[in-house]
Amino acid sequence: MSRLSRPPDYFASLYARNPDPWDFAASAYEREKYNATIAALCGRRFDSVLEIGCSIGVLTARLAGHCNRLLAIDVVDSALDLARERCAPLSNVRFANFCMPRDWPRICDTFDLIVLSEVLYFLSPADIRRLAAQCHAGLATGGDTLLVNYTEAIDEPCSGDEAAEIFITASQFVRVGHVRHKRYRIDLLRRP
Repeated sequence: MSRLSRPPDYFASLYARNPDPWDFAASAYEREKYNATIAALCGRRFDSVLEIGCSIGVLTARLAGHCNRLLAIDVVDSALDLARERCAPLSNVRFANFCMPRDWPRICDTFDLIVLSEVLYFLSPADIRRLAAQCHAGLATGGDTLLVNYTEAIDEPCSGDEAAEIFITASQFVRVGHVRHKRYRIDLLRRP
């Protein structure tokens, strides 16, 4: 297993073979995980949200109902096209092709909520630390970061647990919520 971050072409090849490579639209596992993700927000409404790794926009559509503005990003144009189609009726959502942490300087905004759902373990430990620092700088005081990580064995640069712990340690956020399910964990972090 390589400890290097997965490059954009890794994901492009996955989407070229299957437009929904993780079965986000139909999987009972994904549906239950998205329900738990939304529940972790505790009914709060946010002004500005950043979703890193939006894929085909299934979670994006759910998040849109909890915020005034949502920027959803991914590294694969074909996935973003499907996300735009899925979220077309939602006027508060916009999409962009950004690769994190490399493209963070192009965002130029501050957020009340940053969501990283099953993306951190595709990054190297160094890139997770870099992204954690960027999230800290781009999150409003009192804002939240929501991490969702798969916890079963994977062949990626980090395990889900390792990725979450690296981010939490590097971010300087306070963990205000933690839920562990059989196959994933959710961590709610707040910038004090």
